[in-house]
Amino acid sequence: MNKIETLEMKEISKSFQGVRANDGISLKIRSGEILGLLGENGAGKTTLMNILYGIYQPDGGEIRINGCRVSIDSPRDSIEQGIGMVHQHFMLVQNHTVIENLALGYIRSPMLFPQKKLRQRIATFSNKFNFDVDPDKKVWQLSAGEQQRVEIVKALVNGAGLLILDEPTSVLTPQETRDFFQILEKMRRDGQMIILISHKLDEIKKLCDRVTVLRKGRIVGHADTKDLDKRSMAKMMIGRDVIFSFSREALPRKDKVLDVSDVTIDGDKGFPVVNGISFDVYRNEIFGIAGVSGNGQRELVEAITGLRTVSRGRIRINGVDITNRSPRKIHNTGVSHVPEERIRFGIAPNLFLYENAILKQHHQKKFSSRLFLAYGRIKAHTRKLIEEFQVATPSINIQTKNLSGGNIQKLILGREIAGNPDLLVASHPTYGLDVGATEYLRNQLLKRRAEGGAILLVSEDLDEIFELCDRIAVIFQGRFMGVLESDDPRLSDIGLMMAGTTHLTTGEGADGSF
Repeated sequence: MNKIETLEMKEISKSFQGVRANDGISLKIRSGEILGLLGENGAGKTTLMNILYGIYQPDGGEIRINGCRVSIDSPRDSIEQGIGMVHQHFMLVQNHTVIENLALGYIRSPMLFPQKKLRQRIATFSNKFNFDVDPDKKVWQLSAGEQQRVEIVKALVNGAGLLILDEPTSVLTPQETRDFFQILEKMRRDGQMIILISHKLDEIKKLCDRVTVLRKGRIVGHADTKDLDKRSMAKMMIGRDVIFSFSREALPRKDKVLDVSDVTIDGDKGFPVVNGISFDVYRNEIFGIAGVSGNGQRELVEAITGLRTVSRGRIRINGVDITNRSPRKIHNTGVSHVPEERIRFGIAPNLFLYENAILKQHHQKKFSSRLFLAYGRIKAHTRKLIEEFQVATPSINIQTKNLSGGNIQKLILGREIAGNPDLLVASHPTYGLDVGATEYLRNQLLKRRAEGGAILLVSEDLDEIFELCDRIAVIFQGRFMGVLESDDPRLSDIGLMMAGTTHLTTGEGADGSF
């Protein structure tokens, strides 16, 4: 395999069912560069990188490596050409060791004893880039940052000269993010090419030499990042100015809506993953839970919304015990839920948009007439919903899976807010969304707070937590490390709290009670 010195994509076009995802896109990257790829959800970034990685075939255009045209018909062809991709959701087998995962993905793996050959290569890359990867650990034993390093090593052992990184810091703690940035800087100095897909403009500004901005399948700008600030990058992305700081009006807490008392919840393997957590959420309040994925927040949300059984403790809504009730009964008490995985749990992808607009509400009188659905009223409700929540769609009569991620999330949030719930449980509501959709959804949460709603917000985005929340709890291994007011100076230690090294054992809010 020859070393990649330059890579060009020239006039790349791709359509899906008549819709142009990429329209004559050209970009170039050289050895030792980090190129940032920016764009709204649905702008065509992922499609373009899937073409480069061999998952899709372009309708037109060409790819050139070191000036020579190449054909990339599959991911294996891409790997053979020296291109590696680290996906947003890691492609690792959890019950296998690190070295077993690397052997599975190693295209030159010998028939006999592949692990022996790989150990030396792992050691080489670990020393070179300070990866500190234990080849004999099971993947499930690793933190998100360690798993990400395994994915990078997996690409490097196959000889990748170009790395495509898709939202690489979305599951990392602040400390892991700093370590990751140092790794990328070392790789750049070593001559590695990197294409970084990120919605975090600060990351693009800090790490990238150049940025290419896509909008609606076309390139709207190339620039050196030293010549741009965050605001100008955002304006290139969505064509207007974006608000980066939100004014959260000070509101007095009113009635208690959610009361979680000494709750313990078992995980999928039968062991407790939430251990004796207690907290309250009030009207006119956004209560935030910050933490790295996998520390019990998903199970806690599922228990509150009726998707998982509580093994000990009580959950009450407006004084009514809802512990271990069905999701429908909990929804009927005034609880709405924006789930973490919007495609898997927030919508039925193959149903039409107007059908998804009334999920969990179809049995209500306003949408049904005895045995039959009232489609006229349903469609009128849907049209009002997409107008109020700015859902970009050509029609309400299309399958919901054809919407972009941001528009699906707007639809879900609109559906859940439309019934004026007493408690809105929102899990990672802006995860993976562009700055425009993020701005809109955060404003909707603040609006619901001002209307008297109580909001439980679970997020790994610390900017989101700090901007929106009145109180912040930090969760680690199923326990709250502390619950603090948003202006508490001790929140400067939130990174350490997320990593489990700082625990507030004294003072108001240490156990989640006030």
